[in-house]
Amino acid sequence: MDTTLEKLKILADGAKYDVSCSTSGVERKNNGKIGSASAAGICHSWSADGRCISLLKILFTNKCVYDCEYCINRRSADVSRASFEPKELARLTIEFYRRNYIEGLFLSSAVEVSPDYTAERIMNCLKLLREEYGFAGYIHAKVIPGVSPEILHRIGLLADRLSINIELPTKESLGLLAPQKKPKNIFTPMTQITQTLTERRQLKGPGTMFKNQDIYSTASDLRYLEPEGENLTPGDGSLLDLTGRPLAIHKPGKRGKEKFAPAGQTTQMIIGATPESDRQIVKTSESLYRNFKMKRVYFSAYIPIADSPLLPGRFTAPPLAREHRLYQADWLLRFYNFTADEILDEKTPFLDLELDPKISWALRNIEKFPIEVNKASLEELLRIPGVGTISAMRIVRQRKLSAIQFDDLKKIGVVVKRARYFITCRGRYYGGTDILPEQIRQEALDSEGIRNQLLPKADHVQISMFNPIVSQWGAGIAQRAGTVRSFEADALNVAEGVRSYTGDVQNFSGAGKERIHGGLPL
Repeated sequence: MDTTLEKLKILADGAKYDVSCSTSGVERKNNGKIGSASAAGICHSWSADGRCISLLKILFTNKCVYDCEYCINRRSADVSRASFEPKELARLTIEFYRRNYIEGLFLSSAVEVSPDYTAERIMNCLKLLREEYGFAGYIHAKVIPGVSPEILHRIGLLADRLSINIELPTKESLGLLAPQKKPKNIFTPMTQITQTLTERRQLKGPGTMFKNQDIYSTASDLRYLEPEGENLTPGDGSLLDLTGRPLAIHKPGKRGKEKFAPAGQTTQMIIGATPESDRQIVKTSESLYRNFKMKRVYFSAYIPIADSPLLPGRFTAPPLAREHRLYQADWLLRFYNFTADEILDEKTPFLDLELDPKISWALRNIEKFPIEVNKASLEELLRIPGVGTISAMRIVRQRKLSAIQFDDLKKIGVVVKRARYFITCRGRYYGGTDILPEQIRQEALDSEGIRNQLLPKADHVQISMFNPIVSQWGAGIAQRAGTVRSFEADALNVAEGVRSYTGDVQNFSGAGKERIHGGLPL
């Protein structure tokens, strides 16, 4: 039988492909219990390829009844298999926390036996953590597609955040690569989570997409589930429950005593495994935000791990630059009031890998510029490349006191070398003699070195908790990744010795190993 350490090595390695792990955005006071969760988020670090990883990011089991083409844990894969017992994983988590190695748990799982069988074991583990061990720290739980509503509700009362992976951008791709997973089994739990958050008045929504709107009245303008339960489309103006009846929304201030997934829900989709355009992906993300009020939609660049005629070749480089641009487009959706059709259209279905989506949009709509910063509305300021949400609000506040000079913009936080092509300041244009899109594009590339920073490298690798050796760092990613220090070789077998710092991953060696062996039944 596998020891706890052997299971930990197998199941931590199997969880590394799940990227929907981020700050929690939730406050949970311990009230005399163990641990707490702050709105700033759980302790996290950046891996060498730019992914945010939780240091107890683990699968409950990698034994799976499904045979998805893209998955390392698919039924037909020749990999080592392991499963935790609920009490075993709960004990492991609490011991890690007591040693100050982690501040939360990110728990995902393959589907062993059936969705309800696996979900019930996850629920029992979380119940032990919360009730027997008194753990009040952050917990992010993955929802198993097809889980029963009763088990899902109980998990939601125990976890801070729930997520269910949409897997692929379209129903056609899901049917091709994962025929055992039905869209209805994915969207039904999503709908239940959104409805429960709506009934309890806990909806928060993505970024500022619903700012200055009543998110609950906005929700009533959308229909979450088509009759077949398989499509994400706006409906006839009514919010329906799973039986097709109008959903009763509680009045403000009326909520359940126990919080249900207070940090909301997220999802993840794989990009690069199937031929969808960036426009299709961004439109799917927009539908998820508007229909389900997702907190985040995550993108995972497909890493070739299987030989299949339906997938890119094993030596194909992961589309990391494309993933990066999709995240930037996602940011425009959530914080800058862009729509998917504005970011990309039928004539331009793919994002420019050399320029960020905001500059690309501005160059395609050059007739809207230049914009006078002393007169533009907040919405217009947010459309200017180089002007962020904070600097736009500073401009609005500052010009109430006095007219803004060009030299003031840098102090306010505007990226002047980018914005100068698209603005006037007190009637004067600072971008040259004329507004020429091709010239602006070339100067933007030359001034920032974007071409060298963002084009994909062939040797990017996914980091492992047990193998911190990274062959090469992309220049832009290295700034986020921080420093990876590799100590002695025996540290590679000690997951417990990994301590998370923001932007810094440090692998402890033999001393940490001895402490763990002294406290756990390994």
